[in-house]
Order: sequence, then structure tokens, then C-alpha cells
Amino acid sequence: MDRLVTTVRPYAWGSTTAIPELLGTPPTGEPQAELWMGAHPGAPSRIDRGSGPVPLGEAIAADPEGELGAEAVQRFGPRLPFLFKILAAADPLSLQVHPDLDQARAGFAAEEARGVPIDAPHRNYKDTSHKPELICALTHFDGLCGFRAPDATAELLAALDVDSLKPYVDLLHAHPESAALREVLTAVLSAERTAMAETVGLAATAAERLAGQDGTHRAAYAAYASVARHYPGDPGVIAAMLLNHIRLQPGEALYLGAGVPHAYLEGLGVELMANSDNVLRCGLTPKHVDVPELLRVVRFEATTPAVLRPEAEVDGAEVYETPAEEFRLSRYALAAGSPSHALDARTAQILLCTAGTALLRGADGKELPLAQGESAFVRAGERVELGGEGAVFRATVAS
Repeated sequence: MDRLVTTVRPYAWGSTTAIPELLGTPPTGEPQAELWMGAHPGAPSRIDRGSGPVPLGEAIAADPEGELGAEAVQRFGPRLPFLFKILAAADPLSLQVHPDLDQARAGFAAEEARGVPIDAPHRNYKDTSHKPELICALTHFDGLCGFRAPDATAELLAALDVDSLKPYVDLLHAHPESAALREVLTAVLSAERTAMAETVGLAATAAERLAGQDGTHRAAYAAYASVARHYPGDPGVIAAMLLNHIRLQPGEALYLGAGVPHAYLEGLGVELMANSDNVLRCGLTPKHVDVPELLRVVRFEATTPAVLRPEAEVDGAEVYETPAEEFRLSRYALAAGSPSHALDARTAQILLCTAGTALLRGADGKELPLAQGESAFVRAGERVELGGEGAVFRATVAS
């Protein structure tokens, strides 16, 4: 077992205080958006086995089966198939969607064939993987996820009483669900920018007003008004109004599969995802928005976001079940004096302490304490005992 030395990513939307408070370190005054645990080349964690710090990816590359397990290497190749994060949002992230596996492979091959540089700002597909992800709230966590039923969205937009939104209201009433959603999103993202900026401004003012009144969509209006304050004039603000607003309570989670448009708005959470960079953006960002490719990937179906709560297992773990093959998230509530938990996996695992303190004990008697915000990598097949007093999240490969 190895203590991970991690890197914090300073994206502009990040909180200046949430991650420092978790780690018990003084704020720098700069945004601290994500703390990465894993072997992603963008910010690999480091380990030290006596010869100095090395990126976790280098240790894995030197002995893939020993570090990851033969089963994981056979299924996903000689790399850690998941990326584990602490995410701290103070401002909204971009509105985005992820491709499925076939779309990712085809999109990557097409861009390679066209000679699009892998680091080009207009490149959509950076790898051949899909990117299912799971966010688990550590605090109240607000987000947007999946299309609301068209009739309900028509009601929400109509109440704004903005003339330039009325054609969208009519479309939402007049067509079958999938066609309605496709036509409205296409129209919003293809609209002339100056006219759309005016529409966004009027809609934002109305949303701010309705957020202060009682009504079915009050919380959603408040969320959309906040998005508009951060991204004035952005067509993504209207696109966001097509989506369900959701607030997770601490311990609740949300799973996001391929084709589901979403955006995280505010809060601190633990995020676990397939190790991929494939993102197609719908708005709320200065980055490239490829509308035709986006429309090809989005699943135009209304959904009600399914909030996940952990399911208890006999070994004391609380598991967040998802269909993802690359990862599995579980949580341990540690009580002083309680029996330790035996963590024995055929594949690699990362353990993150999010409250209190944890103690890992290896089969050889070696001990590794983890303070709040600290994490450890455990090789495949390495048996460890987990004890302490606090909370620990465990990321593994799904069996």
C-alpha cells in the first residue's frame, strides 16, 4: 500500500476554500477545483517505494499485472481504468455530454484520419474510451442532469414570458418527445448569437424574479439565474433550462451515462469516472462547441434523475451500484473500537479518507495512517485491514 501524493487542479470554477478545509491547509486565494487520485497523465499521483517519488502510471507500466491484476489488464489494458477525484465547484461547470464506447472509438479514428492534433482546442475525442461517471455529495451539491419532460419544460419557459422563447414552447408542445427536444436544442445552439444573447438576458431577469416566488420550478429558476450570472449571453443558459435541476444531500450520488447532458453547479463531492477525456460541450464555456457532433451524441429522451443511495453489504461496505465496468464506489463509516474491515481485491484500489482518520494495516504488519483528505493506492491482491474513526471511500474496478 502506498500513500498518494496528489495534485490539485486550479480550474476557474473551483472553490477557493472547500478543498483546503477538507485537507486542513490554508487557502491560497486561488480556485482549487479538483484533487486527482490516479494515473491520468494530466496530473498523475505519485508514490514512493524507497527510491524517490515516481508517477503512479510509471509503477503500473513497469508491472501492469502486478499492480492492476491480470483480470483488469485483460479487460482494460495495462492502465488504471478509473480516475478518482475530489471536486469542489463554486461556479457552474460547462454543460456537457459524453459519448458511448462505439462513438468514442469512431470519433477518435475519424479525427486521427483527418490529422487533427491530439491537443488541438477543437479536437473532440482525445482517446477511444467512453466516460461514465459518478458524483457523490460530501456537502449539498447542485447540478443539472438529463432532459425534463417537454411539457414541463414548455410550462417553465412559458412562465418566463419572453417573446423569443415562445417558438420553443410551441415546439415542445407540438412534437413527439425526442423530436421536440432535438429541435429545440438545435435551434438554441444554432441561433444568431446577438439575438440569443438578448433572449438569455431577458430569460435570466425573469428567472431571477420567479426564483423569489412560490412555485413548482422555484429552485430550478434560481439555478438558471445563477448560471446566467456566470455566463451572461451564453446560449447554454437556455439549453440548461431544458434540463432537470437536482440537489444531492450528503451521501447521495448521481450516475451519468453516455449521451446524458449535464452540468455540475455548486458543491463538494467525490467523483469516480472511467479514465477518459472525451467531452462534448453544449455551452457555459469559452471552449469549442461542435454542434453537429454534439447533436449526434446526445440522447434526446426525457429522464428523471435517479438519486443513488448506498446499499449495505455484509462486510460493512456501503456500495453505490452502477452499470459501469471500469469502477465501483463504496464507502465505509468507521467507528472507534469497531472491528476492522478486510479489503482484499483482485484488482487495484484507491482509498480516500474524507472525515476523521483511517488506519490501513498490511498483512506484514505495516501501518499507514490517513488523515482527512489523504489517500492510498493498494496493489491488486494485497490484503489490508481498514480501521479508524471517520469515513473512507473506496474506488475499485467493478467485478
